Amino acid sequence: MNFSERFSILHIGLAFLGRFSRSLPRFFLIVIGGGWGVLYTVLRPSAWRRTVMIEFRRSLRQLIGGGFFSVVVVACLTGFGLVSQAVYWLGFAGMSQMTGGLLSSILLREIAPILVGVILLGRSGMLMLTEMGNLTKGGRLNTLSGMGMDPFLIFVVPRTIAMTVGGVTLGTLFGAMALATGYVACWAKGIVTVSIWSFLFEVVNSMQLVDYIGIPLKFLLSGSTVGLCCCLSGIDVTAEDNLATLMPRGFSRGIMSILVINVLIDVILGSL
Repeated sequence: MNFSERFSILHIGLAFLGRFSRSLPRFFLIVIGGGWGVLYTVLRPSAWRRTVMIEFRRSLRQLIGGGFFSVVVVACLTGFGLVSQAVYWLGFAGMSQMTGGLLSSILLREIAPILVGVILLGRSGMLMLTEMGNLTKGGRLNTLSGMGMDPFLIFVVPRTIAMTVGGVTLGTLFGAMALATGYVACWAKGIVTVSIWSFLFEVVNSMQLVDYIGIPLKFLLSGSTVGLCCCLSGIDVTAEDNLATLMPRGFSRGIMSILVINVLIDVILGSL
């Protein structure tokens, strides 16, 4: 093997390594830029034109209406499977005074934001991903840009804000339904004898100040990052992409964003 052949092999290897290294932070930087763009646009009253408001209402209606039943079902199952079992075994072990703290730290702070984020991703995020991918591959986004309309303003901004509002709304519903269902299951079995208001007060009273900040923040940022990742993944398609490659990529990005947001908030608030 002469020098030119060795140089060609080395050049190919370095090119592959560089392409791989650049591809890892690429979408992460796109999401950061897109998030700043959404925040900057939302704060401008002139950006809320009629087309943007129509898309926001349509997305929010589809999101809340479509995700309501899924959230209620998952919350009821979580209440039966987690809350009732936690109350039972803590009472059996003589540590019933730890019930409120355990439910607030495990259910509301850790489990609920992740489950709500996954529901938003699977129920509405994948639909947004498919729609944006079809619009991009069909050349309709380029057509809108040629007509002087900004696809980012028309599609990405209202859908991301709708996912943000939906995350907070459905997250609050999930927590309330899970606690209420768990209480009903325990009350029917005779495990608890206090009223539901006393039970909820015990859970709320065990929460710390960082919980009142972190839990709503997790719901809010989980919804916004899921919406942003799905919309930007749909815009970031290539001519070789199809549903078989687009859907797994968008789903993995959405799951990763949910986990990263929850871990970062825990780390930041835990250091305070």
